[in-house]
This record gives sequence, structure tokens and C-alpha cells, in this order.
Amino acid sequence: MARNIQSLERAAAMLRLLAGGERRLGLSDIASSLGLAKGTAHGILRTLQQEGFVEQDTASGRYQLGAELLRLGTTYLDVHELRARALVWTDDLARSSGESVYLGVLHQQGVLIVHHVFRPDDSRQVLEIGAMQPLHSTALGKVLSAYDPVAHSEALEADRKPFTDRTVCDPDDFEHVLDLTRARGYAADVEETWTGVASVAAPIHDRRRMPVGAVGITGAVERVCRDGELHPELIAAVRDCARAVSRDLGAGRF
Repeated sequence: MARNIQSLERAAAMLRLLAGGERRLGLSDIASSLGLAKGTAHGILRTLQQEGFVEQDTASGRYQLGAELLRLGTTYLDVHELRARALVWTDDLARSSGESVYLGVLHQQGVLIVHHVFRPDDSRQVLEIGAMQPLHSTALGKVLSAYDPVAHSEALEADRKPFTDRTVCDPDDFEHVLDLTRARGYAADVEETWTGVASVAAPIHDRRRMPVGAVGITGAVERVCRDGELHPELIAAVRDCARAVSRDLGAGRF
């Protein structure tokens, strides 16, 4: 029988300890609870902290679970229940808007497309499930960056390169875009990522009112926009779809 790896067992025990009882624990508390030397406990905590699984409060020095571990805990929802709950609503959105519909979640400093409904016409289209989109320029990415603190941090830390002359790259300007996104409840991408293409997206929340994804439509600028502005009825349709999926996930009314 293969032997267990002791360092992994200790790390798992440490995470379970932080998950229960007190919200934050000091190094001495963790070491004594697990029967470890302080140096050993500190080494494991430092590694977990570097991976984002543990965070240290700068004022008290105490440790708590990190955002990355919490995100891993919702992976099943993000890629399975989220998609399952969105199937009917995204089909309806594609039919009503006449455009392609995308469902995306945060993944590795970008937006992972987990569901794609083709534009309901006879044009040749390529399925983009599994494709990655940037956080800073796409409508899906801006929504995630506006509502999800982890996505926000990753968007600011990433290389926000310009894809067109309309891409917003300056950090202050980008923060203004996110403020506007939160105020309006949706994000826009009008030729910021691809020339001639426009998108609009809105956030999806779960039963804890936490952002777990974004849904949006993408199409040619001449169809999605009028006089350089997104069609209001398309914005309303996307927001209605996002709210419907959120309700099905237990979020209640938004």
C-alpha cells in the first residue's frame, strides 16, 4: 500500500482547523492544536499562503482561509450547477436577441467560457466552450472584475494589453469602468477586444449572493449597437437572463 505524504496530511489538517472554530488562529494555536513544532507549522502556512489557500491578517498576524481555497470550494457550482441552471435561460436569450450567448467564470486570470449558445441563424459558427477571454476588455471579464474581489485583483495584476485602440488599460480608467459596471448592473465591450464586435454582460449570483459567473451576448456592432450605444432592449434581455439564473441558484430577487 502506498504511503501517505506527511506534509500534505499536515496541510489538510491545518486547513480543516482553520475552517472550523475561531475565524482566525495564531501560529502558536495552530502548532499546538496539531502537535507540530512552530517552525514546521510556519513552513506549511507560508506555502499555503503563497498558493492563496491561507491569508494572514497584517495587524494581528493570525491566519484564516484564503480566497483561492474558497473559490475551489465552489468549483462544482461554477462549472456544473451554474451551467445546468443556465441552459434554458441562455437558449431563450439567444432566441430573443438573435445573438450568440456566452456563460463565463473566473479561471487563471481570465474568463473561461463554460457554455456557448450559437446565434440562431444559418451562419457558420465555432463552439467556444473552453476558450479563454481577457478580464480587462471583455464584457464578461469586466462583470467578473466588478463583482468578484479575486477577479478584480487578478485583472489589476495582469498585463492589460490593448487589443484595439479602444481597450481601457490605465488602472484608474479601468477602476472607473468597474464603478460604472456596478452602478449600471452590466458591462459593455464595444470594439475593445475585437474590431467590429460588441458585447454586453451581467453578473450571476448564488444563494449566498456571491458572484459565480457572468452571462452575455456578443455580435456585430451594427446589430448590437445603434449610434455607438448598445440597444437598450438587449441590455434588458441580458440582465433579465442573469437575474433568472441567479434566482434558480437561490439568490432571490436582485
